[in-house]
Amino acid sequence: MEQSEGHFSPDLGSLEVDALVSEVAERLHAVAAVNDRMRELLEAVVAVSSGLDLHATLQRIASAAADLVDAEYAAVGVLAPHTHGLSDFIQVGISAEEELEIGGPPCGLGLLGYVTDHREPLRLEDLTQHPSAAGFPHGHPPMHTFLSVPIRVRNDFFGTLYLTEKHHGRHFSSADQQVVEALAAAAGVAIENARLYEEGLRRERWIAASREVTTVMLTAEDAQIALITTAELLRDLADAAIGMILLPTGDGGLRISHASGEASDFVTGELIPPSERTARLLAGDSVIIEDMREDSEVRSTVREAFGPSMTLPLRSAGRVLGAVSVWRRRDLPPFTADEQALAEGFAAQAALALRLAEGQHDQQRLAVYQDRDRIARDLHDLVIQRLFATGMMLESAARLAEVPEVRTRIGKAVDELDATIQEVRTTIYALQHDDTPEGDEDLRSKLLREGAQAVGPLGFRPSIAFVGPIESMIGETTGRQLTAALREMLSNAARHARASKVEVCVDSTVHIDAEGRLTHSPVAVETAVDSKDSDSALRAAGRPAVLLTVTDDGVGIPEGGRRSGLRNLRQRAEALAGSAWHEPGPNGKGTTVSWTAVL
Repeated sequence: MEQSEGHFSPDLGSLEVDALVSEVAERLHAVAAVNDRMRELLEAVVAVSSGLDLHATLQRIASAAADLVDAEYAAVGVLAPHTHGLSDFIQVGISAEEELEIGGPPCGLGLLGYVTDHREPLRLEDLTQHPSAAGFPHGHPPMHTFLSVPIRVRNDFFGTLYLTEKHHGRHFSSADQQVVEALAAAAGVAIENARLYEEGLRRERWIAASREVTTVMLTAEDAQIALITTAELLRDLADAAIGMILLPTGDGGLRISHASGEASDFVTGELIPPSERTARLLAGDSVIIEDMREDSEVRSTVREAFGPSMTLPLRSAGRVLGAVSVWRRRDLPPFTADEQALAEGFAAQAALALRLAEGQHDQQRLAVYQDRDRIARDLHDLVIQRLFATGMMLESAARLAEVPEVRTRIGKAVDELDATIQEVRTTIYALQHDDTPEGDEDLRSKLLREGAQAVGPLGFRPSIAFVGPIESMIGETTGRQLTAALREMLSNAARHARASKVEVCVDSTVHIDAEGRLTHSPVAVETAVDSKDSDSALRAAGRPAVLLTVTDDGVGIPEGGRRSGLRNLRQRAEALAGSAWHEPGPNGKGTTVSWTAVL
């Protein structure tokens, strides 16, 4: 049927209708495809946002992106702080065997480095032809088609989403790029939520640790345990290899007093000389080092094994008590600003707890000192006076006693009372000087310390009695030799005597006459103490001397036994114009060792 002018042709009209129907069908199909893709995108966004663990979130982002654009491989590379490298690389599509053969995640060089530096979407038909491509490591599967989009969190560059090898040999389209960019935007929100969640958990851990260190500081009986616990807590919280406590040395430097973790035995006791950094720390400022290996000011013997470090002052009420320091392994990222802020809060809490603990311990020591003073006063004012009075009554009774045996027994009782009075006086002195620093001790304290140190070897505490003015009569040189002699005598008793009791007496009232005989002259000593010229008064009774005796109830010295210890004692005594000897103890039991030196 033909068409005349002005009339409709049925054949031509049917063609136009078919084309229109076909176009409408194509558009409907396209709309359906878009709807399907939008549904897939929404499902991917929901999947990405379904958890709060950061690593798992990144894994879901990579998996969802691969599904959306039908890619065989996908990965998320996380930018390392302060560098152009990658701190994390999460990938899908690579098997565990392939990962093992490849030998580890990429460092962010080559094409990945180019993408990181430019931070813009990039779509390639063959990534191997890009100028920045650096090839693949051994065992890496071949890849050609490539699509990458940046991931931003609060407008800050977080990392990059990579996709490669679209299935069936196809190339990534602009639509693929658009949908992946939309997914990356949603991923940024999911990552932010996961980071906020992890930050909240991290803050909870730091707060809990601050409470724990406060409890330890205030309740630990040993300050060393409290400081070690602080170092351990800080090391764990900061994901560090070693945690340390640094205390001031007094000359502007610091000393590592406590350490926990790797190489702790090597760094404990290390001295950090005065420098600009130690001055900053002692002034209350933190010191952050990104890589200790590249810092010439770090002089530690083990610095090559570590990378980032963070050292924070222990500051409270304007006073810096020391510092805490944590070192990470060299393959870990530097400390972030958030980590520094949390660690500084922990250090401030630890410093406050340390000050409170110091105050608490000072109060406890004060209470102990007050109690000791009270006991010492009671012993002096009550016990000794009663013992004196009892002794005087017994002496009066002895003069009235007609039976010799009674007088003898009363005399022995008086002697026992005198010995008891000496022991009580020694106890009073020990109560008043028990915490004297070792360098500030007087002679009496040094001798008492020797007795205390012999408790372990002996298995019991020896009794120590003093007769006469020890400190005023015995000079520094003689005092050193006397202390060494007592140490030797107690050591010999512990090794050989098998004793259950050891009695020590230090007597500064004895004299050595012109013939070398040892005499006791308490009257002369009392005269000397009251005299303005004590030396001449003492010489009138002979040469003043000190007598040290150690008596045990052990097995005695066997015949033919070694005498090296006694020879040492004799040599010390003879160097001071004295002598040393041994004899059986009272009633023939045990041994009495005597040592003298001229004063």
